[in-house]
Amino acid sequence: MADTTQTTPPARRRTDPTDPTNPTAPTDPGDGSGLPRRSVVRALLRLWPYVRPVRARLSLAAFVAVIASCLSLVIPLVLKWLVDGPVADGDPGGVWLGGGYLLLLGVAEALLFGLRRWLVSRPLAGVEAAMREALYRHLQRLPVAFHDRWPSGQLLSRGTTDLQMLRQFLTFPLTFLLVNGVTILVGGVLLVAQRWSLGLVLLSPLLPLLVLCSVFEAKYGRAARRTQDQLGDLTTVVEESVLGIRIIKGFGRHRSQARAFKELTRALRTTELRKARLLAWIWGVNTTLPELALGAALVFGTVQVADGALSAGTLVAFLSTALALRWPVESIGFLLAMSNEAAAATDRYFEVMDEPAVRDEPVARDEPVAGVEPAVRVEPAGPVHGGGPRDAPGGLVFSGVAFRYPDAPPDAPPTLADISLHVRPGETMALVGATGSGKTTLTALVPRLYDPTAGRITLDGRDLATISRAEARALVAVAFEEPTLFSASAAENVLMGAEGAGEAELRRALRVAQAEEFVAALPEGSATQVGEQGLSLSGGQRQRLALARAVISRPRFLILDDPLSALDVHTEALVEAALRQVLSATTALVVAHRPSTVLLADRVALLSGGRIAAVGTHHELLRDNPEYAALMSGGEEGDR
Repeated sequence: MADTTQTTPPARRRTDPTDPTNPTAPTDPGDGSGLPRRSVVRALLRLWPYVRPVRARLSLAAFVAVIASCLSLVIPLVLKWLVDGPVADGDPGGVWLGGGYLLLLGVAEALLFGLRRWLVSRPLAGVEAAMREALYRHLQRLPVAFHDRWPSGQLLSRGTTDLQMLRQFLTFPLTFLLVNGVTILVGGVLLVAQRWSLGLVLLSPLLPLLVLCSVFEAKYGRAARRTQDQLGDLTTVVEESVLGIRIIKGFGRHRSQARAFKELTRALRTTELRKARLLAWIWGVNTTLPELALGAALVFGTVQVADGALSAGTLVAFLSTALALRWPVESIGFLLAMSNEAAAATDRYFEVMDEPAVRDEPVARDEPVAGVEPAVRVEPAGPVHGGGPRDAPGGLVFSGVAFRYPDAPPDAPPTLADISLHVRPGETMALVGATGSGKTTLTALVPRLYDPTAGRITLDGRDLATISRAEARALVAVAFEEPTLFSASAAENVLMGAEGAGEAELRRALRVAQAEEFVAALPEGSATQVGEQGLSLSGGQRQRLALARAVISRPRFLILDDPLSALDVHTEALVEAALRQVLSATTALVVAHRPSTVLLADRVALLSGGRIAAVGTHHELLRDNPEYAALMSGGEEGDR
């Protein structure tokens, strides 16, 4: 039975950007949106370290795109020459020549845009891969408390959807914000140069468009962030439903799960529709105002041509230039929308990357570690249970250890308080206690999944805080109550416990865990893929593979969290007989709920309310401690 009251970290929550209690929730700007006002440019500039290695090709691609876009502005000048020259003079040869020029300009523009696409494809795919790898490496180095707090779907969406969005931004909007800006600037100069009065008419919508785009950007940015957070929540629900499909079907909860999923999809749909309305609004404005200006310029230009103040070729060139500027102007809203989505994706990516990683190097003895107070860590507040001297050089020693989960309420009592315990070298200590007493939490401190908030732990006389996590986990092997297997073969899952182990070590570990026979019976033996979470195996088979993974490295210290809970009586007896040989050569701490498991240990420590209540042999505690006798009585009755 797992500890669930105070010994497990706070449950993960779905990310609600409007929830002020959410540690990842942004600050409410006061506009009722619950989402922050932040600089898009400042957010996107954080991508520079990843983009810098490919800056040369990106710059070249942008230059090529600018040249290609400016070629489209040369076409109106050719048209002006063509209308005022060969067409007006009735020169067929000149008309063919002008047509050839236009064809060459069109082909050159198309080839240059194709070259731009080729220049950015490979390097930006590399940027996306580098960011994804950096995110995965960082996730592996983050403390367990972080993973307790964050829903897995939010992390998955940051490593997939958000990074795809960033690659799309770097591929298209980043370049074309520059290209379209240069095109509008050059085109505006050409318009004013050809006819300044008509040019001013056409350029008159620019200022209103800038103001409206600024308003649009703020609203769309918040909607984009909300969409991506909701998509992460949806990913979490899908993942949980797939992994828990047996529970859902077993309890007939598919309808309630479907309703929960429907509510999330409706919320996402509502936000997506809001984005669509905003985009439609800005697109309509960006189209309507320039079209009105173009219509006004056409009327004024036609009047000037009729009056003889303007040549027909100049009007054609003027209107052709204006039409060439339609896409750069109309696409402003689209490009700003993609930029805001990319900025939201960047913020979400760096929310994870900015989390401080666990330091893997040893620290000085007097240096604080994860909030641990050095003065408190030196001596335990009470006697060290276990009969050994307080400064015994060997074994596993807890001295005045206390622990509180990082997300626990400030007024909540600590999960562990003043734990002082000595497990002698080569000794097996059983850890017994009621649900919620802190057993699982205490065992998690030994491999440094968490660090104590007070006190210290020593392994063979070495302070655990001065040992790097890599070294600590090489010394300590763990088998948790809930066995976790990966989408790999049975052999690969076991060999994960000892880098460089061979076939002989694998067979020995399987033999100790009484897994050799069932593994050999698998379709491809130890090379059989066990599936996601090992769900193709029974609970007892998964637990035996997890136990084999723990013992394959012949660890100096072994932590077993109720390792036999899923085994039948016959298999349990065989595993216990094999485990006695393993335990005789290691220092072990075993969480136990049944007398059969307790009897594997030399001594027993009773944990009550996060404190060590008593230490002794099984028979001593059974005789002298009523609480221990009550815990064991149910198991003994079942064994009779």
